[in-house]
Amino acid sequence: MSDLKFPTPPTFNNVEDERCHRQQRLAAAFRLFARYGFDEGVAGHITVRDPEWPDCFWVNPFGMYFGHIRVSDLLLVNHKGEVVKGDKPVNAAAFAIHAQIHQARPDANAAAHAHSLHGKSWSTLGRLLDPLTQDACAFYQDHALFDDYTGVVLDPDEGKRIAATLGDKKAVILRNHGLLTVGHTVDEAAWWFITMDRSCQAQLMAEATGKPVLIEPETASLTYSQIGSHRIGWFSFQSLYDKIVRQEPDLLE
Repeated sequence: MSDLKFPTPPTFNNVEDERCHRQQRLAAAFRLFARYGFDEGVAGHITVRDPEWPDCFWVNPFGMYFGHIRVSDLLLVNHKGEVVKGDKPVNAAAFAIHAQIHQARPDANAAAHAHSLHGKSWSTLGRLLDPLTQDACAFYQDHALFDDYTGVVLDPDEGKRIAATLGDKKAVILRNHGLLTVGHTVDEAAWWFITMDRSCQAQLMAEATGKPVLIEPETASLTYSQIGSHRIGWFSFQSLYDKIVRQEPDLLE
């Protein structure tokens, strides 16, 4: 895939246009998460760093259904957990986890976490994903396991430990909890979450049926180089964005 010509993320002449772009991608990501069934009551959050104030990030309001979120519903929150823009409450867990991720990873402009069915099911095994499929190879040697569940994450110190475990990788499995992915863009972070959850599903199904055959390490590394880059993660989201905007244009309001 590296030999193919892929588009690249857009560049902007001013922060207002870039902020609008990030907000639109964020709202679309929530709508898509709802479509994939990643909503679970009030759980879950996706964040994106503001292009002008890098110590602040945009996030979903606490308790709002993913499938109803519009650009105008998004909240701007600082690293103290204070709502800078917006009039709705913020999820304390979103602040505790995401603020620490964004601080520890200047390159991670976006982060996604939800209690998706297959992700949380896989997380109970306390294992990393195996390179069973081409898609799973996007995470080959590029995801971590946070092997310590202590309840709902409300303490920033717990967020720091999660960020430390994530390190420089694109994803972390939170044992008995779920998945968390990051990216240079909302597009990338959301796509990694979608395909990681489906990779969890594929491995759960394969292991329930028999003994899966793993892809050889050399081939898994090659496949990772072909499908695991920031650029491919961003590009993989573009058709989903076009789809959801065409079907639910109100998300841009």
